[in-house]
Amino acid sequence: MFKKVIEPRVSETDGAGHINNTVIPVWFESGRDDIFRMFTPDLAFQNWRCVLLKMDVEFTSQLFYGTSVNVQTWINRIGNKSFEVYEEISQSNTVCAKGRATYVNYDFVLQQSEVIPDEIREELEKHLYMSNKTASE
Repeated sequence: MFKKVIEPRVSETDGAGHINNTVIPVWFESGRDDIFRMFTPDLAFQNWRCVLLKMDVEFTSQLFYGTSVNVQTWINRIGNKSFEVYEEISQSNTVCAKGRATYVNYDFVLQQSEVIPDEIREELEKHLYMSNKTASE
């Protein structure tokens, strides 16, 4: 599992007094930074390998400014050329959002997907969701 702490900003708060729903996918993406580094160690966009195919978010509780949030990211599935993450955002020990995102390993020069290299697959496998008992799904 990958973990990241985010401090909500006042600008992310909407008129209803909670963190705006559009912010949650951005926080989830931030929680994937270590995964992106597996595919593109220098994080240079000219070498970028991960292309988002699909994502979904389930909102389970409100999030508020003034209290840090925890983003937890697991690998849910690893295919030949793609992988899926499962992620949660919690605040004050309450899971407030759950999400899934599917990425493909992509070569922008050739404009095609590619097989995930064995060394990256092995690293991804270390973070498989099934081997973790703390996720609240």
